Amino acid sequence: MSKLIYPVAIFAALALAACSQKAQNETATAANTMAADANATMTKAQTDTDAAFGAAENRIDAAGNKVEKATGDAKAAAGKALKDMGNDIED
Repeated sequence: MSKLIYPVAIFAALALAACSQKAQNETATAANTMAADANATMTKAQTDTDAAFGAAENRIDAAGNKVEKATGDAKAAAGKALKDMGNDIED
């Protein structure tokens, strides 16, 4: 973002030095508007990126929870099958 602001500031400074007061004010206003727009765009991009990462994190957590539950269920089923097999052998 600062890479964008520096050229704008330099351009504004040069323009201000060579122009009337009205032109200087208009140039300063335009530079301020461009900087504000750039800041707003970067803020929106950061907010959108944070939201996307948050959603991805939630989906990964949900997938991990499903795997954990499936693993627990499989272990319980395998344990029950082994126990039943052991009981069948005893009988």
